[in-house]
Amino acid sequence: MEERIGVIRSADRLEEQGGTSEVTRLVTGQGVYLLKSVTDHRYREWLAEEAKVLKAYGGRPGVPLPRYAGYFESADGSHLLMTFEPGITVTAALRNAGTPEEKEGLIRSFGRLLQKLHELPWEAVGPDHSGPEADSGDWLSGRLERAGDYVGQGVTEGSPDLLVRLERNRPVSVRSALIHGDCTTDNVLVSGGEACLWIDAAGMAIGDPRYDETLAIRTFRDPAYLSAFYEGYTRYRVSGTEREYFENLYEFF
Repeated sequence: MEERIGVIRSADRLEEQGGTSEVTRLVTGQGVYLLKSVTDHRYREWLAEEAKVLKAYGGRPGVPLPRYAGYFESADGSHLLMTFEPGITVTAALRNAGTPEEKEGLIRSFGRLLQKLHELPWEAVGPDHSGPEADSGDWLSGRLERAGDYVGQGVTEGSPDLLVRLERNRPVSVRSALIHGDCTTDNVLVSGGEACLWIDAAGMAIGDPRYDETLAIRTFRDPAYLSAFYEGYTRYRVSGTEREYFENLYEFF
């Protein structure tokens, strides 16, 4: 690893840890880096996918992500190395906010960041899509297939009965977009009072933007906070039926 980033001068486990990995801040003579390490088989799979995402999309205009620095596997774990980016999560920023107005401003900026992602022109996305009329149903089929795998392995909270209902009641397809794939307030960084960078982007893909939208608003119970989000995100508003569908889909992941 030091061959890639230089001699490590210090290594500090971050106070704010992810739910599936151990996260360490590394300071070297070449810069500051973040090391994500996992041991669980399923999470190792996700980390490998995140490495592919950072390599594919990192540095593209309109897709603010940490820069890929390396990926390593061993018998007992997988490790992803990326640039360390300053900021705190939207979740933490909302917790620290002193006034409702400050919270609304953070949520509004979250909506703006998501809108920018979903409205990227197709030529900026890269080669991994089927064209400007790509169908969100293709992405959903892949998600449902993986959900079935997780049910079979017994590694998901989603039930077989719920999966059958999701298969039978798919929403009408929409035009796909580049999506984050796990668009919760835990997976967006804030700096200078603005949501500015995506993290934990293993699920980033050409997919259904309603899934991102649903996950983004799922904790905003206050109508004022929901309104603030849609002041930033103006391209679409999920229906109650769509929101329920994608919240249920998230149960499997």
